[in-house]
Amino acid sequence: MEHIARDADIAPVAALIADPTRAAILTALLGGRALAAGELARLAGVSAATASAHLAKLLDGRLVDVVRQGRHRYYRLAGHEIAEVLEVLARISARPPVRSLRQSRQARQLEEARTCYDHLAGRAGVGLLDRLKESGCYDGHDVTEAGERLLSRLGVDVAGARRSRRRFAPECLDWTERRAHLGGALGAAITEVLFERGWYRRGNVPRAVVLTDEGRQGLSELFSGKGLTSVTPVT
Repeated sequence: MEHIARDADIAPVAALIADPTRAAILTALLGGRALAAGELARLAGVSAATASAHLAKLLDGRLVDVVRQGRHRYYRLAGHEIAEVLEVLARISARPPVRSLRQSRQARQLEEARTCYDHLAGRAGVGLLDRLKESGCYDGHDVTEAGERLLSRLGVDVAGARRSRRRFAPECLDWTERRAHLGGALGAAITEVLFERGWYRRGNVPRAVVLTDEGRQGLSELFSGKGLTSVTPVT
């Protein structure tokens, strides 16, 4: 029987992701932060030994990297491409049932604002893209001249984002909102500045982020027509 030629052998990667424990570990790493094996074991609901065995397989499959700090080892996704695959799978997957008040609260926080690897997602990410479009800063494909001025004043390295090897400013369909948020190198650069300014901070729930009072005021001023004069550049 003649076999059909394939462009890529996706089965081994799909098999790695398909295991429930490994899927839980990868999902936990979608927040963009490097986490210790013990923390990943807790989040996945398995023993430390079991988590270590699964992490070894993910390392062999090049889905995660390990970062060493002294005697400690921390794990992170191997790149934004892995995050993009996981986000696409999330969009076509069923939502897990909510079985407790705690799970309900966590789900609401993730829907409100979270990181999709290194860029803002959830209602916050969708809202940010809407405001960039409404203010004439983004035309659906690229940043406009007005957008470059506004983002540069905010402290975003737009030119550096353009030089990145990843896509510059793609729209990503948000898996909870079913509308687009801003991804790519520009989405990551904007999100980095939002954290640097303290406009967003990490929440208590993994991946969740919280808009601060400074952020609420700063974003309001930024898109009110005062943005080019009232926002102090990041130094």
